[in-house]
Amino acid sequence: MKLITRDTDYALRAVCFIVKNKKMVSVSDLVRELKIPRPFLRKILQVLNKKGIVRSFKGRGGGFTLGLRPEKIYLLDLLRIFQGPLKLNECTLNKKKCPKISVCPLSSKLNNIEKHVIKELKSITVASLIK
Repeated sequence: MKLITRDTDYALRAVCFIVKNKKMVSVSDLVRELKIPRPFLRKILQVLNKKGIVRSFKGRGGGFTLGLRPEKIYLLDLLRIFQGPLKLNECTLNKKKCPKISVCPLSSKLNNIEKHVIKELKSITVASLIK
């Protein structure tokens, strides 16, 4: 199981690169520096733009800047944007919700782990990763 997928990893690296540059960054700069395939990166940047994490500017001299301050961009938000909700507690034995989930000893343990992981991810901002 991967906690962070390739999409989320690339998104985080792109956002961190934009923060470090403190200016408009072109897709070409991002591709060259991060070694991410251009079509894949463009798709990720479009999603980030739509969610307000970055802002895009078209035309000559265009590129991407931050849409939010680095202190307001949380790793958990990027995970949710690219991977959906974090869910550790889905029964793998049955595709339908298990009727015994309320008394399952494993379910309780996984819920506690999930809450802890979410709490930790909520504390990680882009600003804290740049330092």
